[in-house]
Amino acid sequence: MSYVGPDFDPHQPRRSRRPRALTVAAAALVPGALLGWMVYEAVGGPGDAAARPSAAESSSTPTTSSTNDDKPPGPTPTADSTSASVSGSGSLRGKVVVIDPGHNPNNFQHTAEINRKVNIGTNWKECDTTGTSTNDGYTEAQFTLDVAHRTRTLLEKQGATVEFTQDGDRPWGPCIDERAEIGNKAKADAVVSIHADGAGTGQRGFHVILPAKVNEGAADTGPIVTPSRDLGERIAGSFVRATSSTPSNYVGDGTGLVTRKDLGGLNLSTVPKVFIECGNMRDSKDAAMLASDAWRQRAAQGISEGIVSFLRG
Repeated sequence: MSYVGPDFDPHQPRRSRRPRALTVAAAALVPGALLGWMVYEAVGGPGDAAARPSAAESSSTPTTSSTNDDKPPGPTPTADSTSASVSGSGSLRGKVVVIDPGHNPNNFQHTAEINRKVNIGTNWKECDTTGTSTNDGYTEAQFTLDVAHRTRTLLEKQGATVEFTQDGDRPWGPCIDERAEIGNKAKADAVVSIHADGAGTGQRGFHVILPAKVNEGAADTGPIVTPSRDLGERIAGSFVRATSSTPSNYVGDGTGLVTRKDLGGLNLSTVPKVFIECGNMRDSKDAAMLASDAWRQRAAQGISEGIVSFLRG
């Protein structure tokens, strides 16, 4: 989803990946939740995650990947932040989770409506767009709904109340401001917006987008910055374990975490919220993963485990 469109700007030039020798050294020093991946990368690389067993807001013609205008200076996810697994029926009773599947699959039939601009607090952006797709035509909207359904099933088994911002059950939208409002009105304990990226070939991996501290117009993210980072770190760590995916090699400096202040879905939220870009649909290797039924189940497992860990505290 991260290309020119609502809440997105063209990304900065791609950074070179660190040499593997540095990765090995970092693995000895960084006690993050991505440590396991770093060691794995050092000894052999990720390969095609779709073939491995589980270890645990935009335009219809995507051409650029996401801007990282606020690199996350904070800590990488910690090992403790990913230790909880999804188990124990009823353990989330009383908790409310809102899942925001990025892009309504019917948006392409309602271009006038989704191009209408809405106030995101700090700026005006398009209501929504169609999302991206793989070269074979598998759409981001299809992907996000599928993973959202799987995630809901896992969370409901834990007793959580799960609400969607849309389920392909409305002609278009909702707009990005309404998406935020749905989570706010639900007084959600956690909100996760599920997406897949539309970056260039060779740009691979997932990243979790965290809200920056913004206090302008209708936006005041101060109260949610810290809990949202906690939520995002836990999801990033568990996503690595569940899918064996690697953190993005084009944003986030290898942490899998990106902080942004230009997203209405985050700026307007009053409850803890993050976005996750599960992979890059425009890269053939990532696309193969995203189109895999088994991999999507593991993605849902990783997202749900991170949410469970966050809600249990």
